[in-house]
Amino acid sequence: MDTAAFIAAARALVEEKPRSLAELGLLLREQWPDRDANSMAYSIRNLVPLVQVPPRGLWGASGQAICTTAESWLGRSLAARPSPAKMILRYLAAFGPATVRDMQSWSGLTGIQKIVEPLRPRLCTFHDENGRELFDVPGAPLPDPATPAPPRFLPDYDNVLLAHADRARIIGDARPNIGQPTVLVDGFVRGTWKIARSPGAVTLTVTAFERFSKKDTAALTREGKQLLAFLAPHAKAHFEL
Repeated sequence: MDTAAFIAAARALVEEKPRSLAELGLLLREQWPDRDANSMAYSIRNLVPLVQVPPRGLWGASGQAICTTAESWLGRSLAARPSPAKMILRYLAAFGPATVRDMQSWSGLTGIQKIVEPLRPRLCTFHDENGRELFDVPGAPLPDPATPAPPRFLPDYDNVLLAHADRARIIGDARPNIGQPTVLVDGFVRGTWKIARSPGAVTLTVTAFERFSKKDTAALTREGKQLLAFLAPHAKAHFEL
């Protein structure tokens, strides 16, 4: 297969209009009938910078993922020489303080140390309780360790859980499936949650990994009821813990 012609054909198809990978594969197979449609579509996903265009779904309902090229979506060409340093600075602005290993885990890049070293004069440095060096951008907030951390309901695959290599910083001894929505109590994952809907009603169920104190139970119940009021303001709401 002529790879350049293959990529050009796929680009033309998804820039004509955003398409699902399944649709793209079937259209590519019209030009390469001896090739597997799914394999061709997934090859393009890895060979061409694609953007999943909104809406992925509407409120309360899912939808089909459709893609176009990043260039088409942005309306301009991509940088000929992208800046890993700029990416690291943006990462730290969102998730610092962080170690080099954190940056590598989040980005999937190797050789991060060589990117960070020239940035060192522009960064703040700290050390955690295990002596690991942490980097952050100047002026970033550093809350007092005694700052209260109220209960929070996180969606599945939330970056709070995925943005660092050492997940013990938030997961502790719990071992949840990262693909599940999680419950934070005092800043740590203490359970999972799910929503069940029925005609005119919605139920929020929390599965706890341990027994909560009365104070935490009351705070979690308040937060859960606020979530229900946001998700289904006109339905009969139930909270189960």
